Amino acid sequence: MTLMVRDEADIIGPMIEHHLGQGFDTIIVTDNGSIDGTREILETFESAGRIELHHDPVHRKQQSTTVTGMARRAYTVHGADWVVNADADEFWVARRRDDSDADRSVADAFATVPDGVETFVVPVHDMIGDPAARGSGLQRLVYRDHRPVERLHEIGLFAHSSPDTVHVGSDAVNVVQGNHSVDLAGGVALEDSPVEVLHFPWRSWEQYRRKVENAGRAYEASNLTPSPNHHGMRDYRRLLEGSLFGLYIARHPSAAELEAGLERGEFVEDRRIASSSVGPDADEPIDASVVDLLRPLGEAVGRADQKNRDLIVSASTSAHEVKVLTEKAGHLEHRVGELEDQLQAARRDLSESRAETEAMRSRRIVRAVDRIADLRRRPTH
Repeated sequence: MTLMVRDEADIIGPMIEHHLGQGFDTIIVTDNGSIDGTREILETFESAGRIELHHDPVHRKQQSTTVTGMARRAYTVHGADWVVNADADEFWVARRRDDSDADRSVADAFATVPDGVETFVVPVHDMIGDPAARGSGLQRLVYRDHRPVERLHEIGLFAHSSPDTVHVGSDAVNVVQGNHSVDLAGGVALEDSPVEVLHFPWRSWEQYRRKVENAGRAYEASNLTPSPNHHGMRDYRRLLEGSLFGLYIARHPSAAELEAGLERGEFVEDRRIASSSVGPDADEPIDASVVDLLRPLGEAVGRADQKNRDLIVSASTSAHEVKVLTEKAGHLEHRVGELEDQLQAARRDLSESRAETEAMRSRRIVRAVDRIADLRRRPTH
């Protein structure tokens, strides 16, 4: 496993312990200039010989380059058969299809992958529960979020988290910025991943605010130009305008929404991490009156965001339609021009034909007159 982390002290310890217990042989970590105690936690693991630790304090969104280097090192130095490029808020587990899978580890799951598979896609489930001011949240966030995308739009999200991609060891692999895909291609296709990811992106307001601010400032310092819809930069704009707190609360279901969602299958209880890992930071709830006040405000911001996005999409579609119609109008104008040229040529031909006909007629009349005159001059008998 490779990890590039920054300021994840509330979760990095349990995360590493979990994956060492799941059968990962080596975890290569690059600390990205953490200042919240993450570096010291990682150094404790390193001194015990449990991880390989590197340092890269530059904050310019160099994730692709750094993770690619670690992924190649996993193969060239450690001889990795499989490489998982993970984030600190991801807990990888074997997929459970029935009770017989209850004790299966990630290593056991990878052992079932057929020969010839080089890379495959892994589903990622966002874990949700009550919002909190601070805390690791591993015992609090115990529901997989399967809400329909229309509901996500109402709370400021465009979609669920993107799936991840694992790959065989390679000295030529490139990991794409964002950590969700690689450039290896070919091999045997694997339709059904034997592993899945339980994802904890919104553990507390304190953690999420710091994450958004770190990401936004790193993009500002980089030479990269994120998409206008990039979730990190979108949330950074919300942070700067003061609406992110309400959106953070709105992302977590109310008690009524949770109860109804459990009945509809929009939330699925999953306590695998809650029962096996304990976060180092105790949860501190947000006052209920604050939650009740900010939840509808956050949802209003989310709906406004979606409306703006719909307008942008509509404007883009309209612009494309105008472009197509303009091109068609240009083609028609060109065709009309060609037809006008043909009509003018036909008129010239007709005029010339009429002139020639008139000239021939005039010549015939003259010849006829001359003939009559000649006949008149002849003597009669």
